[in-house]
Amino acid sequence: MIRNATQNDIDFIFGLYMHPEINPFLLYEPMDKRDFQPIFDELLAQNILYVFTTEVEPQGMFKLIPLKHRTSHIAYLGGVALSPACFGKGLAQQMFADIFDLAREKQVKRIELSVATHNERAIRLYQNAGFETEGILKKYTYLAQEQRYLDEQLMARLL
Repeated sequence: MIRNATQNDIDFIFGLYMHPEINPFLLYEPMDKRDFQPIFDELLAQNILYVFTTEVEPQGMFKLIPLKHRTSHIAYLGGVALSPACFGKGLAQQMFADIFDLAREKQVKRIELSVATHNERAIRLYQNAGFETEGILKKYTYLAQEQRYLDEQLMARLL
């Protein structure tokens, strides 16, 4: 099940974003919770942050960001993460099915995402969910703590 994130989700969302296995593949540099709070508040205000749950426990998160005007049929999917405790349990496919249902409700016809070219686990996951590679974005992400750039693979799925 998917629901909009609320202020009560701050610990769960912060924990995923800053998890050492997950953080290198997401948007934000490591930081403390106090510094993350304004970012979280902005995501809530934009109404683009979602939590994936099984029964009552949060298991994953994502952002579904609608584009505008002539591209209003497109949404960018970002911040996709599952709790490491869920890895290998088939929950990712369930989460993607729910994401696609949400996108259809919002009349989205195309979902785009980018993924680090060396993140093979995520690339396989996205391919299994029906995403196709459309190109490579050179030096797209900068990891400040590691002082290096990452190439990202642009992927999309048509609904």
